Amino acid sequence: MELEQNRQEAAKTNNPIRCIVKLGGAAITCKNELEKINEENLLSVCSQLRIAMMSGSSSDKVLSLDWSKRRGASDSAPVVEDFTSQLVSECNNFVVVHGAGSFGHFQASKSGVHKGGLSQPLVKAGFVATRISVTSLNLEIVRALAREGIPSIGMSPFSCGWSTCDRKIESADMTMITKAINSGFVPVLHGDAVLDASLDCTILSGDVIISHLAAQMNPEFVVFLTDVLGVYDRPPSEPDAVLLREIAVREDGSWSVIKPVLQGTCREVEISVAAHDTTGGMATKISEAAMIARQGVDVYIVKAATSHSVTALSGRLKDDIPEDWLGTVIRFIR
Repeated sequence: MELEQNRQEAAKTNNPIRCIVKLGGAAITCKNELEKINEENLLSVCSQLRIAMMSGSSSDKVLSLDWSKRRGASDSAPVVEDFTSQLVSECNNFVVVHGAGSFGHFQASKSGVHKGGLSQPLVKAGFVATRISVTSLNLEIVRALAREGIPSIGMSPFSCGWSTCDRKIESADMTMITKAINSGFVPVLHGDAVLDASLDCTILSGDVIISHLAAQMNPEFVVFLTDVLGVYDRPPSEPDAVLLREIAVREDGSWSVIKPVLQGTCREVEISVAAHDTTGGMATKISEAAMIARQGVDVYIVKAATSHSVTALSGRLKDDIPEDWLGTVIRFIR
């Protein structure tokens, strides 16, 4: 009893969480090219996150926290004096979760990790291969954030003790995550291969992780950064696709489009999922976003590395949604 009470106390953050950000795998990787990062997008996203997190920065100079040499780069050594003379900046409490994109999905799909069955050699090998892939992406994202002066710490759900039962979260120890936040760090989690009490193993998607974190931490708002402007009524590649500007979520978890009014009573929202995507794609994203909104937390789905994502990350959308802002707002209505 005392141990459990201590664990609950350790899982409390000292200050409110301002925002949980989901970096969509398709936005930060080249999804059709195996294990290739979209360097331009990642750089822009990290810069925007720095502005949103460290708005009270006392210096315009960005001090990199990545002191490791990058392959093929001529990085200069850190100047210790720069850090000793820098005033401590106020940093809003953010948590970052990223998808896998072209990292992990192919390995998981080819081996069937998401279906379970660790007794099969192929599945066990795929479990290892999937985790190698997704953790390598996590390291690169942590380094990119660190180069923007963000004190980021990579935290894998598997290593933190997260597990599932029949693909639903069964155990999710928040202790180290909240300790990291209370110590001034920004946790960076990711979709991961985890153990499952019913299936032996499965894939825990970043969208499910962010929904659980939102329920535990009650952030001011949640931002999904994607490779498209927001949620459409059908695949955005189709010429007649319509951007859904506002979605309302009801008490029972059902949702409906408020803005714009879709023409035709038979027009329904269609969702597509890539063949290699083992996490449910946009269908899971909307479902988890609706669950978050049901808790009274606004969710903004917006294209990464744009002026629209800057607005979303700033939190200004809670008060007013500009007419020229492009994205999808998902909110709870009674």
